Amino acid sequence: MENLFSIQQVASMTGLSTHTLRYYEKIGLIENVQRDQTGYRQYTDVDLAWIQFLIRLRVTGMPMLKMKQFSDLRQKGDSTITARKELLEEHYKDVLGKIEELELNSQRIEEKIAHYKKLETVENQQP
Repeated sequence: MENLFSIQQVASMTGLSTHTLRYYEKIGLIENVQRDQTGYRQYTDVDLAWIQFLIRLRVTGMPMLKMKQFSDLRQKGDSTITARKELLEEHYKDVLGKIEELELNSQRIEEKIAHYKKLETVENQQP
């Protein structure tokens, strides 16, 4: 049996606001969300997995337009597998570049901390 989740439950599980979930649906990032007999959204496990993937793309810096492009390709089915793969490869390359930049900046910060620790040691040894 498939699990069904309310918008509040999905918001709680993902850290997104209900407003963001509705916005993602409005712009077509999330499509075909089921509704119950009273019209309330009912998200499935598949919907939840997709939302978590969208979060992963967003957190790693994919622009919303690229996310929308990926989502549109996904909706078109298997004929877009190559295009989706290429889009993700491009994004992955960007992510690796950001990681490299972060590592370099982290090293520079670490060096500066070491410099200040050395200065503290010298200052503490003075009479």
